[in-house]
Amino acid sequence: METNNFDVIILGGGPAGLTAGIYLARAKTKTLILDSGTIGGQVVLTHEIANYPGIESISGYMLAKTMRKQAKTFGCTIKSNIKITSMNLSGDEKKVVVNDKDEYTANAVIIASGGKSRPLNVPGETEFAGKGISYCATCDGDFFQDKEIIVVGGGNSALEEAVSLTQYASKVTIVHQFDHFQAYPWAVEEAKNNPKINFIMESEIIEFFGDESLRRVKIEHQRTHEITEMDIDGVFIFIGYIPQTEFVKEIVKLNERGEILVDENFQTNIKGVFAAGDCLAKRYRQITTATADGTLAALNAIEYINS
Repeated sequence: METNNFDVIILGGGPAGLTAGIYLARAKTKTLILDSGTIGGQVVLTHEIANYPGIESISGYMLAKTMRKQAKTFGCTIKSNIKITSMNLSGDEKKVVVNDKDEYTANAVIIASGGKSRPLNVPGETEFAGKGISYCATCDGDFFQDKEIIVVGGGNSALEEAVSLTQYASKVTIVHQFDHFQAYPWAVEEAKNNPKINFIMESEIIEFFGDESLRRVKIEHQRTHEITEMDIDGVFIFIGYIPQTEFVKEIVKLNERGEILVDENFQTNIKGVFAAGDCLAKRYRQITTATADGTLAALNAIEYINS
């Protein structure tokens, strides 16, 4: 059994968690980052980032890798692919148990657990996930070289990833449930100007079919309820996210969407427990907003420890 005492434990190693780690470790605060998956969070799935200040263009994977290196260089301890098996975050000493054996304590905790892709929850989706259905253009785009694919969604992610997928696919069809997009005008314009992209609006996929892999989808028009079937090689789903807060739902206060509620100091309803990034109740979710949250949560955690 490994027992270790830290000043701050960060739960989550995406941009918010890594930024918090960089600020804490640089301030000579003994810091541990724990992540149940690979370090980097959702940003690792992004093919190209072109709106991160000071960097013209970078892959999400490379940005996360650089952030991780910075955090480690400043002295952060980072552990990935772990399972948090129990926690006690009340009181002055917070306790986190990993893999039923290793116990870590700290004076403060920052929850930066992010979110995950929202599924459509329709018949065949689970069956063909990874067999023609994907939630990550960067991971799976090159499997669809010269194939015809569908992108589901109408926000920034859906339109940006649809454009990036045209470097592989011969044809991309965007299927969206409304008659308008929620994305920024420039993202809509870029998709509409791409000759490989066409659109099926006011429609939803209601079922997936195939054999060993996905072959066909059933699409329903929202107003007329007319149902059509379409042969397809792959479907990429970008319809938002679900906050990864299941593991703290009995501990900190959440809203009706499962997002963590914090005060102006990024502190939850529990003293010494802060939160940052996509797991928060907030309107905008960008890499820059996650890094800003991580910065502020870290600075407030330092102030809390010192007081």
